[in-house]
Amino acid sequence: MASIAVTGATGFVGGSVAAVLTDQGHDVTCLVRRDPGPSFPWPWQIVDSGSTRSLTEALEGRDAVAHLAILNDFALMYADRRAGWDGYVGLTERVVDAANAVGALVAYVSSDWVFDGRGHLYSEEDPPNPVNLYGVMKLASELVVLHRAREGFVARVGGVQGLHQTREAGPRNQDAGFGFFVLSLVDSVSSGGRYTVWEDPHINNVATPIVAPEIGALLGRAIERRLDGILHLAGGTCVTRRELALATCEVFELDPGQVDFGALPDEARLPEPVPFDTSLDGTVTMGRLGTVAFPLADQLQSLRDELRTGRPVSLS
Repeated sequence: MASIAVTGATGFVGGSVAAVLTDQGHDVTCLVRRDPGPSFPWPWQIVDSGSTRSLTEALEGRDAVAHLAILNDFALMYADRRAGWDGYVGLTERVVDAANAVGALVAYVSSDWVFDGRGHLYSEEDPPNPVNLYGVMKLASELVVLHRAREGFVARVGGVQGLHQTREAGPRNQDAGFGFFVLSLVDSVSSGGRYTVWEDPHINNVATPIVAPEIGALLGRAIERRLDGILHLAGGTCVTRRELALATCEVFELDPGQVDFGALPDEARLPEPVPFDTSLDGTVTMGRLGTVAFPLADQLQSLRDELRTGRPVSLS
């Protein structure tokens, strides 16, 4: 087992990654900017994320760092582009330099939004072409890892579903991407309400959903094997939002008659383009990891089990 530092563990995906890596037996420490409070479930250490020296001290003795921390505010990154760039690219440079200094592997979690959405089932070798600032900064951070880290890899994910491990209530709202889509539908329909699935050419409409705990498990495998290059951590089924909604109703035993399909509300429209089809082909990656990309039904059943037990359990 490895000694792994995790950045961004107070976030949605990062929390699941920390939980699963811990359950796998890895020695996990979460690097945080401030005290996360007494209920935070994993060992943590405060770092100055603006200081390479502070990050280097925190990574001393670690085998790897799983880097998921970002400036998670789409509007702010446009309003203050210097802060946005530093929250993605600058931070990644500092994490990479710190990891290089102590001989730690960098596992950087990126996004399917590095693609322009005009293709289908993008491979690890397909050239990216982001259409908004978020995608640009994710791609720039990828290049930092690929060309600056002495040892490391980029793991692209997309269509991520799951429970937030450190925030009891959510968020669970449909947005221009796929995140939280399934549980926002489940919350609404299971309480007797109706749910409108947005169908619009200006939002992310096609993806390969994966549950957040599976990302943690696959990252653990990649770290143990000390892989390099670009990985696609994707589910085994490519779906539209409509298809994902209907599959969710089937697995969660909900009435599809309570699901409507309609236009994107004006207030949910992002100020910049959104890639339409960001489906990822992870065949090569899964071969390198010695596992398979699990189909959508298995991913959704895993999420239903997590919702019932409150514990993130991976498929791999």
